[in-house]
Amino acid sequence: MPCVIARLLLKEVDFLGDKYQYGGQAVIEGVMMRGPDTRAVAVRRPDRTIAVDQKPAGSLTKRVPVLKWPLVRGVVILIESLVLGLDALTYSANQATGEEEELTAKEIVFTTGIALALAILVFAVLPAALAHLLSKVAPGSLVQNMIEGVFRIVIFLAYVVAIGRLEDIKRVFQYHGAEHKVINAYEAGEELSVRRVQRYSTLHPRCGTSFILIVLVISILLFSLLGKQVLWWRILSRVLLLPVVAGISYEFLKLSGKHAAVPWCRLLIAPGLWLQKLTTGPPDDSQVEVAITAFGAVLKVGD
Repeated sequence: MPCVIARLLLKEVDFLGDKYQYGGQAVIEGVMMRGPDTRAVAVRRPDRTIAVDQKPAGSLTKRVPVLKWPLVRGVVILIESLVLGLDALTYSANQATGEEEELTAKEIVFTTGIALALAILVFAVLPAALAHLLSKVAPGSLVQNMIEGVFRIVIFLAYVVAIGRLEDIKRVFQYHGAEHKVINAYEAGEELSVRRVQRYSTLHPRCGTSFILIVLVISILLFSLLGKQVLWWRILSRVLLLPVVAGISYEFLKLSGKHAAVPWCRLLIAPGLWLQKLTTGPPDDSQVEVAITAFGAVLKVGD
């Protein structure tokens, strides 16, 4: 669940460039796509039909100029993406089951809150505590922060590999791949038919998975500046600085995505693309069809 939540936090959206960069996220048996003014969720129902839900999805960054400032804009977009993602998950869960009793938004929010708390505990608190225990054999704040960062990366990779073995998560990862294929095909100017979209890669430089890796690396560098810390402040500082780390990481992801064709940028984004091989899978034609349907519902006329 934390991996899915992390993808909710940042999914290939950019309101600030000259040309809108479409993006979305995988949901249960479907895909959510986001356009300049709307978002659409397409879900494969048990009867094999595709249900589509389209809603307005404007951004505060359009209405409040200060929210477009670097570092600030990343945090705003993350929060907005989380809200939209939760709504999309609620809709997809209800459509994919085909049952009369639907999950409520309150139930989804509660489950997500628990998942976020566990994610902070496992990926922020636990590595900090483990590194602190090794302070006697690894003196110096820089060394301890490097060890903490290594612990955090290892725990994250182990988690992704573990959940990737679950059949339900494998299907989510396949829809994640379908989403990327459609975005890659659109950005290449390709016709959005299933046959042509299937030719494209399941990897994309603006993916939320790459964002997670950037967060892990940025956190090592940022936390190293804090010097020697007692355990309680070491743990609390990791939680309090999460928005700062996220803001910096967003700017890096935005910059690297915009200049993905530049050789030095390709080197920087390569680890994130490698990591995506764990969180995306090759979709079948029916999954690509769902992703195309979602994208078609938000595609701005004239784009």
